Amino acid sequence: MNLVGKKVLVVDDMSAIRQVIMAHLKSVGCEPLGVSNGRVALDLLARRPFDLVLSDWNMPGMDGTQLVTAIRARNKTIPIVMVTAEGDPKLLETLRELGISGYIIKPFKPQALLKLLQKIFPKR
Repeated sequence: MNLVGKKVLVVDDMSAIRQVIMAHLKSVGCEPLGVSNGRVALDLLARRPFDLVLSDWNMPGMDGTQLVTAIRARNKTIPIVMVTAEGDPKLLETLRELGISGYIIKPFKPQALLKLLQKIFPKR
């Protein structure tokens, strides 16, 4: 499968959600690493390579919009998937303009995440 070995940085302030997402990613062969906030995520991204960032939008300290902006200032190509409970079209358009590769609205089924990841990493 095209996801095997993909290193995914999972950013979510809620540990339970982070763990569920990471478990699903592991089940399809990804190598996820979870962190609780954007500042830690940026530090890790500066020190090691990842194939994808999957981030919550609504987090304390640094929200998803700020995280995407900071990532794009350093790396224009890494895919970023935003996970949000917000279905507001204006927010989603803003995130697209900032350079996200896709988004998933909570709550979501694991199959929806897998489908999005397969679009980002098509089989070769």
